Amino acid sequence: MQLKKLNDQELISLYLSGNQSAFETLLRRHKDKIYTSIYLFVKDTETAEDIFQEVFIKIVDTLRKDKYNNEGKFLQWAMRIAYNLCVDHFRKSKKMSILAPTDTFDIFKVIESKDDHMEDYIIKSQIHTRLRSLVDQLPDEQREVVILRHYADMSFKEISQMTRVSINTSLGRMRYALINLRKLVTEAEMVM
Repeated sequence: MQLKKLNDQELISLYLSGNQSAFETLLRRHKDKIYTSIYLFVKDTETAEDIFQEVFIKIVDTLRKDKYNNEGKFLQWAMRIAYNLCVDHFRKSKKMSILAPTDTFDIFKVIESKDDHMEDYIIKSQIHTRLRSLVDQLPDEQREVVILRHYADMSFKEISQMTRVSINTSLGRMRYALINLRKLVTEAEMVM
């Protein structure tokens, strides 16, 4: 049986019946998206790795206790756990991190094309650097919605569930984030 072809719920059922490989397949399927989302919030590789491990410990624990509610939305459930652990981390540290690239990861390199010329690459790099700095200037709630929507590719419904606010609040935060980004771009152009 090829585990890769099974859906998440089928993998969970196999895992609960003793198939460890099924859980490994589930982990491999979703680890990049979950880890990267954590990293974007905490901005520290070690902290992100710690939280990522906590996420899967909670997942395994919940599955083993038969408390997982099968709604066919494993990834959203796992992302919710990750988000809550990130919030807990920030409550403990009493600060929100700034969206910034590191030597090991830069979100904006994802959209680079190998066919780009060096000049195009430099222009894109400058734009991405400016955009990162502008996103960093947004209020925490607006920055969070921008990251979840545009990086994690979550719907506003998923964002509202994860952040425990209404869909209208999520949409409003995105709207204000875009308004604020436009203002920041205008201000930055005036300074240049």
